[in-house]
Amino acid sequence: MATNRRVFLKFACQTAVAIPAVTLLGNAQAQDGMPRIEESDPTAVALGYKHNGEDVDTGKWTQYKPEQNCTNCNLYADASAEWAACPIYPGKLVKGSGWCSAWVARAG
Repeated sequence: MATNRRVFLKFACQTAVAIPAVTLLGNAQAQDGMPRIEESDPTAVALGYKHNGEDVDTGKWTQYKPEQNCTNCNLYADASAEWAACPIYPGKLVKGSGWCSAWVARAG
């Protein structure tokens, strides 16, 4: 029984290390072929997404602040990229200078 437990624990540890690495690699590769989101996309419209934060309707989206944009949002995949993935818009890239109401301050 100890051998089976040892084999299981070894496999579990290897899997725990491999999954995040594969996920990160997959996300980086997936960005290459992903389309850019259009401001007319239904989810983008519902969340007030604009490619340029300065174009946000501040009458409707009162929580918007000029210093907020996708690159300093915790959801934006790559703060150094002009366009990057965001889990709010799966399968599409958002612009770093953009903004939507799902904005959350980047940690750190």
